[in-house]
Amino acid sequence: MFRSRSLPLAAAFLTALFMMIPTAQADQPDQRVFEMRIYYAAEGKLDALNSRFRDHTLKLFEKHGITNIGYWSPIENPERMLIYFLAYPDREAREKSWKSFVADPDWQAAYKASEVDGKLVAKAVSQFYQATDYSPAIKADAAGKRVFELRTYTATPGNLGGLNARFRDHTVELFAKHGMTNVAYWNLMPDQPDADKMLVYILAHDSQDAAKASFNAFRQDPAWVAARAASEQQAGGSLTAADGGVQSLFMQATDYSPIR
Repeated sequence: MFRSRSLPLAAAFLTALFMMIPTAQADQPDQRVFEMRIYYAAEGKLDALNSRFRDHTLKLFEKHGITNIGYWSPIENPERMLIYFLAYPDREAREKSWKSFVADPDWQAAYKASEVDGKLVAKAVSQFYQATDYSPAIKADAAGKRVFELRTYTATPGNLGGLNARFRDHTVELFAKHGMTNVAYWNLMPDQPDADKMLVYILAHDSQDAAKASFNAFRQDPAWVAARAASEQQAGGSLTAADGGVQSLFMQATDYSPIR
């Protein structure tokens, strides 16, 4: 009799104890360091650059502790751009990983062989980011043929916090409501130029036409109209700069991109 009565009590005690133990939450901010790298391929070399990434670079990145996030090129690409994101535990790990990657004999051989007929990259740009606290989990997602949109917002002075709050409390949910897939949201790391004003994010759409239809519905949504009006009233004006404050670039994922 004592044994049978004690089992429910013990179960209740263990449940209460378990609930007191902090656990990792799925919605905790991603603490990794993210790097956006943009390569401008030399004339006629974009295909060769993609081949080098496909056949060598990605697996060598992973070998040296660098996480491949996604690789894209603009749908209209006169500058022969390759845009990609990598992730690291922290900046120190980033430096160690790149040092070992560059020194790897397999990379040196692949690099030398790929550039027998000339350099593949004419220019490279790098910036470091941190995920916002409202970004979805940033992970590989090969959902099929989609169009991606890289959007870059420049906040008006002192209003990056308000812009992030509007996305956190309203915009992200309304994007999903109107058929857009939230892929990732980033702010520049504090030591990067313009860190006090930049928000960069990626959306996925079924097509460019679908993106246009989704944004038209989003902009007419009374919930968005109210949220925008309230945020701008609080800020004393627009949260984004009037000249180039909102930029959009439609992209297609490469066939080797983890997100595509």
